Amino acid sequence: MKPKQYAPKERVDTLLVQKGYFDSREKAKRAIMAGLVFSHSERIDKPGMKIPIDTPLTVKGSPIPYVSRGGLKLEKAIQSFKLDLQNKVVVDVGASTGGFTDCALKHGAKLVYALDVGYGQLDWSLRNDERVIIMERTNFRYCKVDDFKHGQPDVATVDVSFISLGLILPVLYDILKPCGVAVVLIKPQFEAGKEKVGKKGLVKDPCVHEEVITNVLQQALAEGFFIKGIDYSPITGGEGNIEFLAALSKAEPGVKEQTEQGIDAWRPVIGQVVKQAHLSL
Repeated sequence: MKPKQYAPKERVDTLLVQKGYFDSREKAKRAIMAGLVFSHSERIDKPGMKIPIDTPLTVKGSPIPYVSRGGLKLEKAIQSFKLDLQNKVVVDVGASTGGFTDCALKHGAKLVYALDVGYGQLDWSLRNDERVIIMERTNFRYCKVDDFKHGQPDVATVDVSFISLGLILPVLYDILKPCGVAVVLIKPQFEAGKEKVGKKGLVKDPCVHEEVITNVLQQALAEGFFIKGIDYSPITGGEGNIEFLAALSKAEPGVKEQTEQGIDAWRPVIGQVVKQAHLSL
């Protein structure tokens, strides 16, 4: 009989940030002191109190059905792009706490590879889910199909930081099944040139947003992907950055590289999505 395993403990304010409720410990602390944070029906009033990392937390006025608010991004992509994850094998690149992983499972995925260069971030509930294959301390840039020993992915979700998607797309194309689908989160702060990124890594200019989306999609087309759709994330990222979602479909083997006309057809859509994002967020 194996000894019972207990989840490690973490500060409440730190845990709230890790789960995606807030983007800083200071904001989490203010919410706790304001009496907005609960576990079950008990109010938590000490930001520094250490609790098991699998403790269920809720923030009054902010119901999130996933282990982190990142799941809301994938949820919108599933709805907007009419994606079917039922019985699919998914690789979640940049899994972190596991918001995308949790969302994929709740939408019918039969197995998810939770892949991240970091370690120890994945929510405890997902660590103990037999449908989740944990691939920590793994740099996706160097992954091969053979690394996915429980089945080649049908679907990929990508939420990475401090790296351009241009370095991810070639590997993504190689590891997906023929006609596989990828949902990528486009983060302008990591795609734009340094001269176009403001203080604290904030990108506000709609023209830069359009430029960044166009560049990423051009790179996707060059790799052989088809563009299925573009939308904006329903929530902002770190420091309030507006982020964007793109759905890409892998072309059949043998399909020739798509032409520049492919991106030209999407330019009006890109402009409209950016405009809507700035009006809504």
